[in-house]
Amino acid sequence: APCLCWPNRYSIVTGEQGGMSNYNGKILTRGSTQVRSRFVKKNGQCNVLFTNMEEKHQRYLADFFTTCVDIRWRYLLLIFCTSFMVSWLFFGIIFYTVSLAHGDFAEHPTMPCILHVQGFVGALLFSMETQTTIGYGWRCVTEECPVAVLTVVVQSIVGCIIDSFMIGTIMAKMARPKKRNQTLVFSKNAVISLRDGKLCLMWRVGNLRKSHIVEAHVRAQLIRSYVTAEGEFIPLEQMDLNVGYDEGTDRLFLVSPLVIVHEIDKDSPLYTLSRADLEKDDFEIAVILEGMVEATAMTTQFRSSYLAREVLWGHRFEPVIYEDQDRYKVDYSRFHKTYEVPSTPHLSAKELDEAANLIPRSLSAFCYENEVALSGGEEEDDIFDSTQIAGKERAEERRTSVSVEFPNIADGLWLPFIMIS
Repeated sequence: APCLCWPNRYSIVTGEQGGMSNYNGKILTRGSTQVRSRFVKKNGQCNVLFTNMEEKHQRYLADFFTTCVDIRWRYLLLIFCTSFMVSWLFFGIIFYTVSLAHGDFAEHPTMPCILHVQGFVGALLFSMETQTTIGYGWRCVTEECPVAVLTVVVQSIVGCIIDSFMIGTIMAKMARPKKRNQTLVFSKNAVISLRDGKLCLMWRVGNLRKSHIVEAHVRAQLIRSYVTAEGEFIPLEQMDLNVGYDEGTDRLFLVSPLVIVHEIDKDSPLYTLSRADLEKDDFEIAVILEGMVEATAMTTQFRSSYLAREVLWGHRFEPVIYEDQDRYKVDYSRFHKTYEVPSTPHLSAKELDEAANLIPRSLSAFCYENEVALSGGEEEDDIFDSTQIAGKERAEERRTSVSVEFPNIADGLWLPFIMIS
């Protein structure tokens, strides 16, 4: 058995020295039988908490602009209100000190440094009027005190710096494309089924706005625990899922909902995954959509994830695009819906490749999907004619009439059976 690090904190379920091929990826914390939490939440937030960071506050203050952009609005407004009040108070104290040293508060003063300033309140009001350029015209600095004149110059510069920083930070915070993610959506479930004779992992992505996501591209990563051959325990191993990097199909023209396809081939980490393995496996698939917001040209990123229990084996997505006279209509009520394909084998992609010539093909799913697309495109205010209903009934009859079962391997021979009702 491998020697794992920190055995008092973690225990491995059914782990063997063979590495990930024999490891189901479950992490159990000490004294608990609960499977690990989701790494990336469905809304895109990363379920990670940073602790015991050295010099955290110093590092955040060193990048003060980014800190102000990232913090909540209430804290940002508090910082700016505090900075203005501290600035007014600081220069008000200086004006009051200069006037007091010059003797402007005596019973018979000479020409004062600041006209109509009789105390600290007057000096504070003069400081506010100077920095905000209110210009009431009642209080003003004279030529009697060069220090007062220099203080007015310095305060004017400081006021411009604070105003510029405030405007820049607020504009950067308002222009962030963070809320653009609210109008991007991933399907609730991912599916695994055959496409062009290949077992594929698929999920759907859509854009709810008419404005486009420019240069949109998608990525996916498989996240699971891993035990190396040497016994090293990696709690969150990240492996790329190829969604068309080489062919360029990872770049999307996201005008209408699209189905992202990962072909489960020999280079895929899901190559040995069968339906039985999926039911007991514990992994997470993080999906990432990146692109530029058309209105601001700023990059946005939308994330989501699918646990093993959210991956439906032998399902496909229902069509959502229908041709309506001279345009195309997208029905988002079907966006998350799937339908079962009974002919999908329960075997892994590796096992299918080993017996590729013995796997029968079924056209029932193809016919069903196109029947739904043709009949669904003519729906309007829940009014269906008899031909549409008959078409759906024929599609449903053909969908349920053909099923393919693949029994287990016995003596190295495949014996596919086709049952036609």
